[in-house]
Amino acid sequence: MKKKILIRGPVLSRSGYGEQTRFALRSLRTMEEELDIYLAIVGWGHTGWLFEDDEERRWIDSLSEKTVHHQQQGGGYDISLQVTIPNEWEKLAPINIGYTAGIETTKIAPVWIEKANIMDKIIVVSEHAGYAFKNTSYQAKNEQTGEIIDDFKCTTPIEAVNYAIRTIEPENIEIDLKCDFNFLVVAQWGVRKNIKNTIKWFVEEFVDRPVGLLLKMNKANNSTLDRYECEKKVQDLLNDYPNRKCKVHLLHGDMTEEQLVSLYTHPQVKALLSLSHGEGFGLPIFEAAQRALPVITTAWSGQCDFLYMPTKNKKTNKITNKAMFAKVDYDLAVIQKEAVWDNVLIADSMWAFPIEGKVKMKMREV
Repeated sequence: MKKKILIRGPVLSRSGYGEQTRFALRSLRTMEEELDIYLAIVGWGHTGWLFEDDEERRWIDSLSEKTVHHQQQGGGYDISLQVTIPNEWEKLAPINIGYTAGIETTKIAPVWIEKANIMDKIIVVSEHAGYAFKNTSYQAKNEQTGEIIDDFKCTTPIEAVNYAIRTIEPENIEIDLKCDFNFLVVAQWGVRKNIKNTIKWFVEEFVDRPVGLLLKMNKANNSTLDRYECEKKVQDLLNDYPNRKCKVHLLHGDMTEEQLVSLYTHPQVKALLSLSHGEGFGLPIFEAAQRALPVITTAWSGQCDFLYMPTKNKKTNKITNKAMFAKVDYDLAVIQKEAVWDNVLIADSMWAFPIEGKVKMKMREV
């Protein structure tokens, strides 16, 4: 008899967790002979939703309808796979698996440990995403017995599973880039992505040169209001450099996967620039590297899983990991106050701060 598995996640959202849920669904779809798949769709913040009407979307809709009917009939599940931050994990089946991008810092919140320990297994997207689960502990008190626990930590087995390579043919789009050499940034505007410094340091370094920066981004979604807010933020930064020769382009709005891939292969896009403070995995970095686009980023967090290549020394036969990217030096320091998120990003955790001079040097070298 097939095992009934419930996947709960923001499968239709344009977000990291949305892509993570779709990745899990595509993987499980190859096992439909053994699994009876159900799907509980949830949202993710204020992010937009997918608009494509294709075979996969119709399959997703059919799973959702099937799940609603199953639950109305009082049906249960053998396994749950919950794709979200640990705060939202619950016991939904006899076997429960938490699938998370983890945290981009050095430490998880106590509630994450509490939630992690009710799961039967945890899957993370990178070794870095699992680091804080394995290395965070607190002193805690058992509310039922009053016992003090000196080493309250995650005891659930953890496994890192990276994203798979996908074959997507680029669909060329018309972009009026003024410069022959352009850096590409694909990100959502927020503290963690370090966009303000990315723009500022780029302009300062190339203020007297015809070099471009292409920003594919939004603040939360692809609405018109969101675009206006992004335009204002960018222009406020550029107002300090009225005579600059470098160009900054904002690309905002819905794009298909094929159109997004075309940015990595565009003849005038020469490198991907990512100065974020940390990544659970770093999907845009992964997609750029897959298409041989040079990458400038730090040697910190999730991207380290795929930006190094095992290399054998011909003389010693010793194998070491060779960096296949322009590695930016960084300082590891406590996260900014504005980045603190109750029970998620905690105040005394740390992440990477790219060093300004090193960033500018790497941009010049590429």
